[in-house]
This record gives sequence, C-alpha cells and structure tokens, in this order.
Amino acid sequence: MACLLETPIRMSVLSEVTASSRHYVDRLFDPDPQKVLQGVIDMKNAVIGNNKQKANLIVLGAVPRLLYLLQQETSSTELKTECAVVLGSLAMGTENNVKSLLDCHIIPALLQGLLSPDLKFIEACLRCLRTIFTSPVTPEELLYTDATVIPHLMALLSRSRYTQEYICQIFSHCCKGPDHQTILFNHGAVQNIAHLLTSVSYKVRMQALKCFSVLAFENPQVSMTLVNVLVDGELLPQIFVKMLQRDKPIEMQLTSAKCLTYMCRAGAIRTDDNCIVLKTLPCLVRMCSKERLLEERVEGAETLAYLIEPDVELQRIASITDHLIAMLADYFKYPSSVSAITDIKRLDHDLKHAHELRQAAFKLYASLGANDEDIRKKIIETENMMDRIVTGLSESSVKVRLAAVRCLHSLSRSVQQLRTSFQDHAVWKPLMKVLQNAPDEILVVASSMLCNLLLEFSPSKEPILESGAVELLCGLTQSENPALRVNGIWALMHIDKIMSTHGKQIMQAVTLILEGEHNIEVKEQTLCILANIADGTTAKELIMTNDDILQKIKYYMGHSHVKLQLAAMFCISNLIWNDEEGSQERQDKLRDMGIVDILHKLSQSPDSNLCDKAKMALQQYLA
Repeated sequence: MACLLETPIRMSVLSEVTASSRHYVDRLFDPDPQKVLQGVIDMKNAVIGNNKQKANLIVLGAVPRLLYLLQQETSSTELKTECAVVLGSLAMGTENNVKSLLDCHIIPALLQGLLSPDLKFIEACLRCLRTIFTSPVTPEELLYTDATVIPHLMALLSRSRYTQEYICQIFSHCCKGPDHQTILFNHGAVQNIAHLLTSVSYKVRMQALKCFSVLAFENPQVSMTLVNVLVDGELLPQIFVKMLQRDKPIEMQLTSAKCLTYMCRAGAIRTDDNCIVLKTLPCLVRMCSKERLLEERVEGAETLAYLIEPDVELQRIASITDHLIAMLADYFKYPSSVSAITDIKRLDHDLKHAHELRQAAFKLYASLGANDEDIRKKIIETENMMDRIVTGLSESSVKVRLAAVRCLHSLSRSVQQLRTSFQDHAVWKPLMKVLQNAPDEILVVASSMLCNLLLEFSPSKEPILESGAVELLCGLTQSENPALRVNGIWALMHIDKIMSTHGKQIMQAVTLILEGEHNIEVKEQTLCILANIADGTTAKELIMTNDDILQKIKYYMGHSHVKLQLAAMFCISNLIWNDEEGSQERQDKLRDMGIVDILHKLSQSPDSNLCDKAKMALQQYLA
C-alpha cells in the first residue's frame, strides 16, 4: 500500500507549491487586455531574482501563453514588450528553464519580433535572445538556421547602444569555428562593428572587442582585414594597444591582448612587432600575477602560451619577464589555507576551479620550454616541478592530465633532462599508467613522449620495455587514429630487434597510412619512419622484400609535394648506401624498378635540396 500513497503525496506537495503561482498564469487568459497587461507586469515583478517562482510558472504553462501574446497582432506593443521582458527573466534562471523555453520554440518567436518597428520591443527581444544564446544549453546553430537573420541583426546595430551591446554579445557567443566566422565576415561584421570600439558606452566597446577576438581566432582572412581597418583615422591594432594599457579595466586589457595574439598567430602581425613584444606579451604576463582573479590568471596564462608557442624569441623574452617561471609556481599553491580571500563565495568558486590554474600553468610551461634548453632547465629547477607534473598525470580532470603530458613532452626534448630529472623521478611509471585507456587526445601526446623516453641514450628505455611497452605500442600501430599509428611505429622503430619480432605488423601499419587519405605531415612522418627502418640492419630486408612498400616509395618520389619527395629520397638513400652489406643486390632491384631514372629526373629539380639529395644518391650507383 505504501507504493500507492507515494504519488498522491507528491501531487499535494506540487499543488501547494504551485497554488500561489497559479493566479499569475490564470490572469494571462483574462478577456480584458488591460488586465492581461497588468497580469504580465505583476508576473515580471514576482519572478525577479526568484528561481523557485520561475520554475513554478514554467511548470504551470506560462511560457506558451506568453509566446502566444508576444506574437499576436492584436496585442499592444506594450504587452508584447512586457512578455519579452518576463521571458528574458525566466531565461536568467536555471539551465532547465532555458531548455523549457527552447522546447517552446522561443527563438523563432523572438527573431520574428525583431521585425517590429518599435525599438523598445526590439531591445526586449534582443535582451532575451542574448540571455538564451549565452546559455551553454543553447545550440549556436539556431542563430544561423534562417539566412535572413544575420543581415537583419547587422542592420539593427545602428539603432541604439542596447541593440549594439546585445547583438555583439550574441555574435561573440555564437561564433564557433571557421564556418560561423565566414558567415559573419561575409555579412560585413568587421565594418559594422569596428566603429563601436569608440562608443561612449563601455559595455558596447567591450562586446565589440570580444566579437573581434572570436572572429580573428585562427582566421588569417579576418586577421589580415583587421590590420588595415581604420576607425576615426586610427588603425585597429593601435586601438587594441590603447585598450590594453594598465589604466584600462582588466577585462578590456585581456580581450585586447587576445585580439592582438590571434592576429599575430594568424600571420597578420609579425612576432617581432613592438605591439606584440612591448605591449601584448607584458600585458599577458601581468595577468599571471597572484593579485589577479583566478579566471584572469587562467586566461592570461593560456593566451600567453598560445602567443609564444611557435616562436623561440618570444619564449625567451617571456621567460625573463617579471620572473614568470617562478610566478607560475604559485598556480599550484592556490587557494592556500592562508588565502587572503575573505569573500566565502569567491573562495568556494576558486576551490572548485583551482584545477584550471594547474592546467594553464602546465600549458604555459610547455610553450616556454618548447625550444630553449636553458628555459627547460629553469622550469625543471622550479620548486617541486617534476613532482607536480607527476601528480598532474594522475589528476581526475582530463584537461589537467593532457596539459601535464604536454608539459612533460616539451621538457623531454632535452637530452640532459632525459638522463637526469626524468630518471630521478621515474617519470615513465605514471606515463605508462596514463597510456592505459586514455582518450585519444592524451594518447597522441603521451605516446609521442614515450618515443623520446625510448631513445638510445635514455636510461628509462630498458625499464619501459620490461613493463610491457612493446605490446602497448603494437596496439597503437593498429589504431584508427593515424597520429597514434605514427607514434606507435616511431617508438618501436628505435629498437632494431623489435623490427625482427614485430616487423610485419609495423610494415602493415605503415602501408595503411601511406594508402589512406591523411594530411601531408602524417605521410611525411611515416616516410621518415620508413627511412629510419631502412637504416637498420635486419629491418632493411623487411622493406626490400615488400614490393607494395617499394612501389609506394617510388610513387612518393614523384609526388607533387617536395616534403614527401624528400622523405621518400631518404628511404632510397638508406637502402642503396654502399658501405653496407647487400647494397649491390638492393641497388640492382631498385634500378630494375626504375628508381635510377627517377633520380636522374630529380637531379634536375628546381628545388636545390631535392636536387642535391638525388645527385648524392646517384653517386652511390657510380661508386
């Protein structure tokens, strides 16, 4: 009988909770339009800051009725506007509220409202749309479903500072990836938004700035355009530089630095330009100081990591700016028990997000140590650094684990560190754990790192092999992910005896990659692997007895891409080298395949590197 009683009890609780809210909904159906309007206004006042009331009204079916009134031609503009305001307030509640609104098809109704001539109604619809589109549960694609929406929003930008603020905010939240960037760019986003950077409203300037940061990210077309845009006689990069000065709000400094960073990475601004070296980089380093809020420190470190990632000179400058390497060590100690945070809400927030700081620090250390041996040494000598990385490898957050592996991989490019710090901390043990059942993005970096630990001079090589690495790496060579297959083969290829026991499997993986639809870089790496295999004593025969592989090498010698031709040339050079046993037989077989004819052709190549390599290979035949 107890089971039967459960439902009525629940229903009575629900009816108690909703009874006080029901009269708000009932008034929306009153035949007197004036009473309906007053009902909507009373509802607006009742839901402000009251999430329980918002949930009750949604359960009682207020949303379909509000949307009906909003779309009715007979509704007064005042009533429509008040309906949009209430819907916007409901959207500011929980994510479930937003889901309920989306299920009632609120977006098409609000977009239709933007066609009204009344500015107050348009602003209310935009404010509600802004709240909905900035929610993580709203699919960005809903903004792009109807091709007439974006041009109409561009036209509304000139109506008021509110339309400018809300529309820019919608664009910056809904611009995810190159397709969205292209749509906005083609509809004149740059021209329509640029002049808003000089608006009297701080909110408008800020949202315009955020728009440019998402438009420029990894987009050379947008970035090259931005460099030459003039606003009130001043070039856009100069305006961004002014916005990242110390007297500007932190949010503005950070977003301007992101704009300049993205333009630089997209090739629109040189890495040695003063606006990068003297303005953007120091600004981002400032954001890493412990005086800044957690999210500012995270964003500052991650943006700086992205800025300096490909450029050794920027890495050197950053490493000696404001004691950055030591400053990042504080990212691992925050928030401490003696934290100066008196705001309990802030402390609770920071404790929940402290892992983001560790992730950002690992990312920045990885970029700083990507090329320079002295910087790597400084990083490793930072207090407890190796212990922190080892701890990071087993964190529950996938993002922290990935960043820790990337950091380790960057530091493992140092021969000195592989022989000392990496051995002292037995880094290979947690790394082998990471390689068990990790997601692909972690596996790619971790297996790449393993390649370095398996190099001939690495003291970790033997214990790694003894702990079952061969089976693990052989498994990678069969992966569907080409990068994992490449790494598996690379790691195995450092040991000649493995080629004699697992050679067939490895050659099969190589064939699959060379036959597949993979990018130039993956194929180049795979041909380099073949060249290394061709350098091994027993491994040479594996190639020479595999006609399929030989035909592929021949094909890539004649490829249109020089990188692939050069990589194929390395394979041939290693196979025909005179000083090695069996070279005559290998040379004869390759001559019969037409390789010598191709070498003669390549010796006339306009590419000097390719030409030299071909001539050098031909000399092996003449010696």
